[in-house]
Amino acid sequence: MFKVDYKNLRLSFNEFHDVKRNDMPQYGEFCLLELKNGDCTAGSWQPSGKESGTAGCFVRGTADTIDSAQVQRWHSLDRYDLTELLETEEINRIDLGEEKEGCRSVVFEGFKSFANRKMPKEEQYCLLIKKDGTLAAGRWNKRWHEAGGDFIYAPALSSHSSSEVWAWTPLSIDPFFAMEIEWENEKKLEKKRNKNPSADPELFKYGMDINVYYEKALEKLREKFNWATLTMMKKCKPVWEIAPLHGKYVFGQISKNYCDDSDIVTPWTQGTTADEFIDYLCGYTHDMVQHSDPQEKFKLGTDINVYLDKAFNNVKKDYRWLEKEMLAKSWQYDIQRVDGDLEFVRKYCNESEYSVYDVQSAERFIECLEYDYQSAALRENKTVASYAPEFGHISLHGWNLESYVFYRLESGDYKVSVTAGDRTTGGSRDFFITPDCFEAKTYEEFLDRYLEIVPEHSFGLGKNELLPNEELKKFLGY
Repeated sequence: MFKVDYKNLRLSFNEFHDVKRNDMPQYGEFCLLELKNGDCTAGSWQPSGKESGTAGCFVRGTADTIDSAQVQRWHSLDRYDLTELLETEEINRIDLGEEKEGCRSVVFEGFKSFANRKMPKEEQYCLLIKKDGTLAAGRWNKRWHEAGGDFIYAPALSSHSSSEVWAWTPLSIDPFFAMEIEWENEKKLEKKRNKNPSADPELFKYGMDINVYYEKALEKLREKFNWATLTMMKKCKPVWEIAPLHGKYVFGQISKNYCDDSDIVTPWTQGTTADEFIDYLCGYTHDMVQHSDPQEKFKLGTDINVYLDKAFNNVKKDYRWLEKEMLAKSWQYDIQRVDGDLEFVRKYCNESEYSVYDVQSAERFIECLEYDYQSAALRENKTVASYAPEFGHISLHGWNLESYVFYRLESGDYKVSVTAGDRTTGGSRDFFITPDCFEAKTYEEFLDRYLEIVPEHSFGLGKNELLPNEELKKFLGY
């Protein structure tokens, strides 16, 4: 690795280009920026319009730009490779551009390294010396569930990995980092307040155990629903807890901050007394309990095979090749008692424990089983031929249609697979083309039935695109 001691290194940027002289970088050039208020940051130049001029912005990331009107001068970061200089042990200052009388120079020091477990603060924008000797900049984004992080420098989360960076030093505080500092300060203050929280005696007159309040609400619910249980009530998510907030205990719902897993407490605000909260709990859990009647949920009894057989027979009518063993390769089902209540449960074939399959009626459980049987059947039926109709740009409620493929299956049946996505994510879905579609005497009548399964408004292609397609017509046997 480089021999220069990064702790003592100073980088001097000389020969800045002055924006007011209409001296602008090339399109896309990544630059160190000195703002009119004296702050330093960086960004990639994006001019406005085709004509040369100073109008435009410097892009730092997604929804993160600096308008050129804020910039005093700039210095390219793209043009340098410091490898040879950094391999010289005795160097402690590197001049970027000739230093001469009257030129603007800005010096950066205080470099740190990931090798010594030094990390920037979240959202801090930093100047980087990369391991390949080049210069860069970016906004620090820690990977919360794994080691390291990334310096974001362009839209769509384009970033320099911490593994690529030899040394870094912070640039000036900007609004994004200022908000992060404020948030960190608020968390510290909240932690201090909550060391010895107080409890309102009217609000917590039945004590500090949340189960006591749930049980009192349960007593009231049983006047109307004799099957009500605490387990049913707590299926209504998120559950209520007693938690400290701003130095006081509150009834609250707790969620996790996606960035750092810290608790976010949303307090109950619909009343001021314990009995008002108990009445609120009755209303909050009412619908869940009402639709959890065991007599309705297990109206076909408590033998899981009865439900499996019913779903199997329903699916077998169209999926003629279906065998019971196909589902067993993926899911196993049972009816078990969980926390005192009977529940439908399932586990994946390689899992050791069942988990609750939370449905509120026998009919809904059978519908879910049917879907699982259908998916298992399609996985087992190999494809033997395919046809992908051509299409132009199709937008589906913010997603773009990426793939639309018809498949002939080993059994002689057909399915269609549709894939759509946006800038950052996407998904695919398979649809079985049921035999009744092929009972149609004409191709047009077939499409009328098919488009009830894969409607144009949801999946992109309709009669206008599919009816004139002679190749598809032939592929489907018409």
